Amino acid sequence: MKPEFNHHIDDLLVKSLLEEVTLAEQIEINQWLSDSDDHQRYFEDFETIWKQSKQLAIRSNVDENAAWDRFRKRVQTSREDFESGTRVVPLHPKKSFGIVRIAAMVALTALVGWLAYQFNFKHSGSEMVVIQSGTKTLVDTLPDGSVVTLNKKSTLSYPSQFNGDKREVTLTGEGFFEVTPNKEKPFIISVNDVTVRVVGTSFNVKDNSRETEVIVETGLVEVAKDHQKIKVKPMEKATVHHAAGDFSKEETSEEFHKYYRTGRLICDNTPLWRLVEILNESFGKEIVIENKQKRNLTINTTFEQDSLESILAVISETLAVTVEYKQGQIILK
Repeated sequence: MKPEFNHHIDDLLVKSLLEEVTLAEQIEINQWLSDSDDHQRYFEDFETIWKQSKQLAIRSNVDENAAWDRFRKRVQTSREDFESGTRVVPLHPKKSFGIVRIAAMVALTALVGWLAYQFNFKHSGSEMVVIQSGTKTLVDTLPDGSVVTLNKKSTLSYPSQFNGDKREVTLTGEGFFEVTPNKEKPFIISVNDVTVRVVGTSFNVKDNSRETEVIVETGLVEVAKDHQKIKVKPMEKATVHHAAGDFSKEETSEEFHKYYRTGRLICDNTPLWRLVEILNESFGKEIVIENKQKRNLTINTTFEQDSLESILAVISETLAVTVEYKQGQIILK
């Protein structure tokens, strides 16, 4: 998928790099980044040019026009080059895209007000930290000692210090939280339009375009949306359906939510259709069950750090299923 370039996103990215973004704007950025790998690459190139421009400004403390000219030479690369797969920053030769506007903002900020910004903002105590897992899982320790494990293509935003009477973070994607107990300062996760509130517990939060899912391992978790809220206990799963805006809660013995953290895939009378869902999600593949009569066949086994090919081989042998690779799909017959 080709990335979308527009002034609004460019402006938000500039504010993010200046660390002046609001919580709502950061949520929008996180969602945009999670929508596409191209968006992630665009941001990385964006950030690289930003950092290089700051160094350029430090070296060029007299002639702003010369600094601008040198910066512009760094970014005059065509959008066609980006779309061809070359890792560059897009810029149309005849139309001023966001990256040129970034250059102007960088030149002014770096040459006129950079030192003032560094002093005033860095000591304001309101710095936001944003971590992104990219193509691998990521483990991070938060300011209060809580530990989060992010699944692939997930983002977490949080303040450098949890001031005030609560600990607030924002999640896009999926993460497992082991929250340090503090009854005086609850831990609150904002994910999409759902709020997850705890004091000290461990649980998994997963969000996509259809629903937000919370599975609790220890402690008690409150899940809320608008004026609705429910309590979720260990071995329970709460699901908030975005379209309908309603809640559901059920007991669960599945441990598939641990797979991205442990590499251990436990199948306990798991129907084939459910295992295929997990594999598609985990490996980013399109596995299709062509023989509908095999959808509900169950499998009992445990996979330990196995490759997709190894897992499919076990499925094939155990359930008498033929595996065929065809036009980007993996077909189970």
